[in-house]
Amino acid sequence: MSSARRLPRLRSLAVLGALGASTLLLTACTDNADTDRSSVAEAAPTGSPSGTGTASASPTSASPSMDKDQEERKALVPMAKVTWDKAADAAVKEVPDSKLVSIELKRTSDEATATTGSPSPSTPNPAPSKGAPEWEAKVATSDGAVHRVDVDAVSGKVFRSQAEGDQSADDRTRTADRLKKATETPQQAVKAATDKTKGTVTEVELEENDSQQVIWAVDVVSTDTWDKTTVDVDAANGKVLGEDTDSD
Repeated sequence: MSSARRLPRLRSLAVLGALGASTLLLTACTDNADTDRSSVAEAAPTGSPSGTGTASASPTSASPSMDKDQEERKALVPMAKVTWDKAADAAVKEVPDSKLVSIELKRTSDEATATTGSPSPSTPNPAPSKGAPEWEAKVATSDGAVHRVDVDAVSGKVFRSQAEGDQSADDRTRTADRLKKATETPQQAVKAATDKTKGTVTEVELEENDSQQVIWAVDVVSTDTWDKTTVDVDAANGKVLGEDTDSD
């Protein structure tokens, strides 16, 4: 009888032992799960995978920078205090009975300040410093003889004048012929060009196009983009024949 009474207690102990083992197993699994979740949380990135929240936005594309020619125009054009027409007037007055053939805004070079050459140049005023703005003009008399006249683009004074020494007879004849055909003045041509394209005039030149028409080629620089547009104007009737923008 006593043995029969002890059997339930043994089963109870076995059951209790099994329950205890189960509890320990559950506790261990829970600890492992917490540890795994903690490791995953530490390894997870802080940014939102969907790209919202605190995720950084993609950088915006910057505006393209200016090329060297545009940068040079932006630096040089504002330096000139004397406009092309004032410089042209000064150049024409320097050589009696002459007319404008070309004029260009550029930086003063060593060549422009030289006092040697054949024939010897006239230097009525001090030359600007090297790199300063100047108008390099070329004027010609009725026989086609060309003279180079450099005008300070700040003061408007002629600082160097010299006859072109390397002109051939054909060159003179060609220049004289162009001047005869150019019934439109450079001032009229520039007005036609700037009515078409707004900006600052940096060059005017009497030349022939591919169709052998005598034209005034007028360079106009935009002070917004610093692009240069060349406008071709018929030197006989003042009509705009075409334009070409050079952003380089």
